[in-house]
Amino acid sequence: MKTFALHPKMLTLTGVFYPTGYAFIMFPEGAQAEQAGRELEENGFDSEAVMLLEPDTILREIGRVDGESDVILPSVGTEGATVQKYVTLARQGQHALMVHAPSEKETERVMTVVRKQPFSYAQKYHMLAMEDLE
Repeated sequence: MKTFALHPKMLTLTGVFYPTGYAFIMFPEGAQAEQAGRELEENGFDSEAVMLLEPDTILREIGRVDGESDVILPSVGTEGATVQKYVTLARQGQHALMVHAPSEKETERVMTVVRKQPFSYAQKYHMLAMEDLE
């Protein structure tokens, strides 16, 4: 797994987190996210395609939260609501995996592995739509 780094291509024009081609999965415990990440690599995903995010990283980099302040985001629809969900879960101590899975087949491969762990929330970012993953 590689360290998460926020790149401009992961943001909309208004600066909201929207990493097209990635699945973003939240886990109640860090160990669950780490285990799923290891299993993804064991199942053929390149270590560069799998990123582990700790709660502080989610709050700071994705939610742009400073301490206990509210999220400072433009008022947008689904993208902003999804980031708010990530912030809420991160404040509960939840960790995330972000996996590059641009195709439907790769997304299903990700979820086949992830479903072995009790994940709490998962989204797939398509070019023009977001998809809840179960």
